Amino acid sequence: MREDWIECTLGEVCFTTSGGTPSRQNKDFYKGNIPWIKSGELDKGIIYDSEEHISEEAIKKSSAKIFPKGTLLFALYGATIGKMATLGVDAATNQAICGIYKSDVFNSEYLYNFLFSQKNFLIQQGIGGAQPNISQTILKKLNISIAPLVEQKAIVNKIEELFSSLDSGIADLKKAQGQLVIYRQAVLKKAFEGAYSDKEYKIVTIDTLCEVVRGGSPRPAGDERFYNGDIPFMKVRDISRNIGIYVDNAEHSIKEAGLKKTRFVDANTLLLTNSGATLGIPAITTINTTFNDGIAAFLYLDDDLRYHYYYWCSKTVYLRNLNQGAAQPNLNTSVIGKMEIPIYEDKDEHKKIVQEIESRLSVCDTVEKDIAGSLDKAQALRQSILKKAFEGTLLGEAEIAKCKADKDYEPASVLLERIKKKKNKK
Repeated sequence: MREDWIECTLGEVCFTTSGGTPSRQNKDFYKGNIPWIKSGELDKGIIYDSEEHISEEAIKKSSAKIFPKGTLLFALYGATIGKMATLGVDAATNQAICGIYKSDVFNSEYLYNFLFSQKNFLIQQGIGGAQPNISQTILKKLNISIAPLVEQKAIVNKIEELFSSLDSGIADLKKAQGQLVIYRQAVLKKAFEGAYSDKEYKIVTIDTLCEVVRGGSPRPAGDERFYNGDIPFMKVRDISRNIGIYVDNAEHSIKEAGLKKTRFVDANTLLLTNSGATLGIPAITTINTTFNDGIAAFLYLDDDLRYHYYYWCSKTVYLRNLNQGAAQPNLNTSVIGKMEIPIYEDKDEHKKIVQEIESRLSVCDTVEKDIAGSLDKAQALRQSILKKAFEGTLLGEAEIAKCKADKDYEPASVLLERIKKKKNKK
């Protein structure tokens, strides 16, 4: 497949340059009608407009320049490093973007896919400073395989065909993930509606079963008189990042002097996050610990804690809906204490219900792992497709023969020489 291909660097066949930022001190520079694109906007595929616009005067008095329609934009540094988009209109960009002008040597989508396949490699080349930074020099030195134009088009069509099939499969997998979330909630909802028991239960409020308390934080935060000691100090993050029922460590700690400013609980205590975006997440601590006021604890709860753990799992969405519209969602202990829970007279029934819940959720866990594995394989397959495309092994013999039979077919070396002669003549 590669017999009519040639190898060269990107800089040998493409003109590249970066944009610029007109002075913010001159407000008139930002009152024009020329789209001015920032690297954070390189997620739209083809860009037809931008958040900000600049004037002709801004172009004249800054390093900003107008890139022609069809220019491929590549983010050089920052959080968006490696992101790409194609201009659907003439536009300017900031200096964090490199513009790769359209070249007669390339099918635009071919070059886009090639650079996408090299993204991680390019980022690795730019690592070394405070943040990864891909310079134009790195881009220009990038080795690139140039196929005959007819083959480039065939390769792009094959990539799009395979990616379309892959995207369809990924969409199905993500849909299945969403259905598992719904199924999990259904399992929990039924559990506390009596679906997994033929025994009668009574509805009671949480505060009749235990005491609900919030933690506290020594002030000022980080003060060495109180912090960085030997006593675990849990924050919401310790619970929200936890996977599973039990939490066995705290990222922070305090000293004896900080105990008066917080709460201390023994191991085997049920905790619940009660503030912030991750409100409503339960966990059972397996260590003696203190905790801040973003966490509530259920003291003297004389029951199977897993039963109560799953009860709060079933209420997470409900609890968050109670706080819609608040700048910082927050539950006080009285709201938690007045929540109603079904309680069976025979506490062994709670254990049976937990077993019913866990047997169903374990199936979910297995399916979720399979889906996650399939999604990882899908991403690896995407890279494999691109790797084969630019190694010259993506097209089959019949597809290559069809390309060579095309009246416009010519080896890449002939194409490049023809373009050079055309430029020299101009």
